[in-house]
Amino acid sequence: MSVRVNLLPHRAERRTRARQHFGLLAVATAVVGLLIVGGVHLVNAQRIATQDERNRFLKSEIAKLDKEIDEIKKLKEEIAALLARKQAIENLQADRAQTVHLLDELVRQTPEGVYLRTIKQTGLRVNMVGYAQSNARVSTVMRNIDSSPWLEAPVLVEIKAASVDKKRVSEFNLNFSVKRPEVEQAAKGAPKAAPAAKKG
Repeated sequence: MSVRVNLLPHRAERRTRARQHFGLLAVATAVVGLLIVGGVHLVNAQRIATQDERNRFLKSEIAKLDKEIDEIKKLKEEIAALLARKQAIENLQADRAQTVHLLDELVRQTPEGVYLRTIKQTGLRVNMVGYAQSNARVSTVMRNIDSSPWLEAPVLVEIKAASVDKKRVSEFNLNFSVKRPEVEQAAKGAPKAAPAAKKG
């Protein structure tokens, strides 16, 4: 006599448990996946926020540097303007001293028999027109200018016969230069006048 056992309920129960286990595993996997995605999103969001903060800080610092650069540029322009004014004043003072030296030197270097009619200065160049009793006197003027510590490079532009007060003279046109550097050095290096000795 054989015994028959019905295994269908047992198999159905196993399948049900398997489905439940699979469902739980799927839910757990989904939850873990969501947690991972959420964590990555939070980390990325934090990184983006940190980078944005750094970018704002860098922009702020760059703006400060740009402002400081503009201020430095303005200061440099002001310094350059002040230096230009200082140089202009120094040049003006040098030109005033130069004019004094020029006139004084012309008095020293102009021999008898030479009369100056016009003197025109343009920068360091000087044009001089005058009369001389002879061509030799004009040559003397040129030699004196050439040997002067203040003047140099005499060039005769023109010399011609003329008449002044019914006297025959030589009218000359002469160019020469002023030695500004030597004038300035001499002015700076000139010894101060010694104080007068007291009378005992």
